[in-house]
Amino acid sequence: MKQPARIVIGGGIVGLATALQWVQSQPGLPLTVIEAEPELARHQSGHNSGVIHSGIYYRPGSEKARLCIEGKTLMEAFCKKHGIRTEKRGKVIVATSSSELTELEKLVQRGQENGVPLRRIHTDELRRLEPDVAGLAAIHVPSTGIVDYRQVCSALRDQIQQLGGTVRLSKRVDRIDYDDHSVRIGIADGSEFQATEAIVCAGLHSDRLYQLASCSALGTDKPRHDGIRIIPFRGEYYELVPERRSLVRNLIYPVPDPRYPFLGVHFTRMIGSAGSGHDPVECGPNAVLALSRHGYTWSDLNRSDLMETLRFSGFHRLAWNHWRMGLGEIHRSLRKTVFVKSLQRLIPAIRTEDLVRARSGVRAQAVAEDGSMVDDFLFRQTPRMTHVLNAPSPAATASLAIAKRIVQLHTAQ
Repeated sequence: MKQPARIVIGGGIVGLATALQWVQSQPGLPLTVIEAEPELARHQSGHNSGVIHSGIYYRPGSEKARLCIEGKTLMEAFCKKHGIRTEKRGKVIVATSSSELTELEKLVQRGQENGVPLRRIHTDELRRLEPDVAGLAAIHVPSTGIVDYRQVCSALRDQIQQLGGTVRLSKRVDRIDYDDHSVRIGIADGSEFQATEAIVCAGLHSDRLYQLASCSALGTDKPRHDGIRIIPFRGEYYELVPERRSLVRNLIYPVPDPRYPFLGVHFTRMIGSAGSGHDPVECGPNAVLALSRHGYTWSDLNRSDLMETLRFSGFHRLAWNHWRMGLGEIHRSLRKTVFVKSLQRLIPAIRTEDLVRARSGVRAQAVAEDGSMVDDFLFRQTPRMTHVLNAPSPAATASLAIAKRIVQLHTAQ
């Protein structure tokens, strides 16, 4: 089989978007996407709420702010072109106590600096938009949308293949070597790919592949990760039972805690069957340490993954600085009544019996050695390779813009 000139490692939405951008920008050169799992979008891309974010949350001038806003426009146009259902449902970000009003005003200012259409609203208009929500004030962001990102990934794959690229599944990378003219990528099944260049969008395993490439480039067995490691955080969700979905009209978010990159427990009316009132309403997520990089439940334990986390000095500092929050998240995970109380801050009428367990997702969060959680998209390079080391939310929204940024960085290497 003819070896590809270019390889993208990772079959999530960022990897697929990058492959499409690369094959479009340099047509004619062979390109292959290799994915460790037997299907695309197996992890983060297939386990999110499907929100098309507006860009209100992110620090002006950051990669997240710029690429989210650009990516939102590109994503909406891509979905329209390929017949993927989207809805611009809008959301409210609600202050439920006087202590949150200052942060709400900061969000208004941040959104305005980012050019996000929004309105600061008071209780009367909030109740018109979401009659069952309790709050002192809110921000209405009408441009926030919803989509099924698995469908987006399928369309990206189809476009890559139509343009001559290939997608190979069940190809888990366990070795990266260099010679004078190529990158050799070893697969766990004993096969090997050889290419002139590669881009790595490996999500939950991005730091490990960066280590493999760095060690090979330096000719050493000593791991190198530039002080950055992926810490997996599980987010657990409930759904409203069908007869109580009317409590939520669109998307309802709390004012996020500025100390963390998580948006807090919220309500999302998702894409389901066509027709108003038939879409499921998701409630969550919390954020607990996952015991495996694929740890979707408490019983999903991978000792190697867990020990790697526990040995990392950055995790020690993170846990020490935020132990109270961490214990609270664990408590909320283990006790449904505690989860319900957090939801009742936004919708007091929610009852325990209104909720049923739903899916969970695992977020690949890059953490630095000082214990800080990396708050922006992060890219690194090794010879003939570009690595995406941090691409959490809003990466799905921003994926097409991230892809342009990655290919630009890679081409300039």
